[in-house]
Amino acid sequence: MLDPIHLAALVSSRICHDLISPIGAIGNGVELMIMDASGTSSQEMALIMESAGHANARIRYFRIAFGQCAPDQRIGRNEVLAILNDGAAGGRMKVTWDSPADLPRRDVKLAFLALMCVESALIQGGDVAIAMGETGWSLTARAPRIKQDPALWGGLDRGASADAYDDVAAGQVHFPLLALEAARQHRGVLVAGGEGDGALVISF
Repeated sequence: MLDPIHLAALVSSRICHDLISPIGAIGNGVELMIMDASGTSSQEMALIMESAGHANARIRYFRIAFGQCAPDQRIGRNEVLAILNDGAAGGRMKVTWDSPADLPRRDVKLAFLALMCVESALIQGGDVAIAMGETGWSLTARAPRIKQDPALWGGLDRGASADAYDDVAAGQVHFPLLALEAARQHRGVLVAGGEGDGALVISF
């Protein structure tokens, strides 16, 4: 029987694959229109360009975070940085990334899911440092305000199964996915700090 988590990842990969080309084409089309107009750019054109670029970056992000990922797949640090930089334009989080140049895609998948969890907790934005060290990965967030839902965050520390997230909403799906993907990779997720500390750390 096909694993439901694997099936969901395949669906995510298919959606992202089918959307990324037309969204990229929209950005390219607007750029050509601006060039034909002697480089002048109206506010409307600039808004379309910005929105298309942000959508493209989010789809590339989601393709890694939610999509299918084979154990032997690799991804370059420069590609990861490009996705993060393009998606952060105008956002409330500043993300820094420190890792080797060549990375297992499965590691980046976990890091992207963890970053979405962190983003959920940073009500007013903040700074997030993502690093790969000798003992594993860590995401360290510093922010003026950190708000965590114990039901969501507690499941990560306990290595929860899908049953622990029966009432999860669509905007919180990254929490059970992080817990389940970490379990599939035989890794533990640790959460330290949080509300009141001004700092939050996820490691795996």
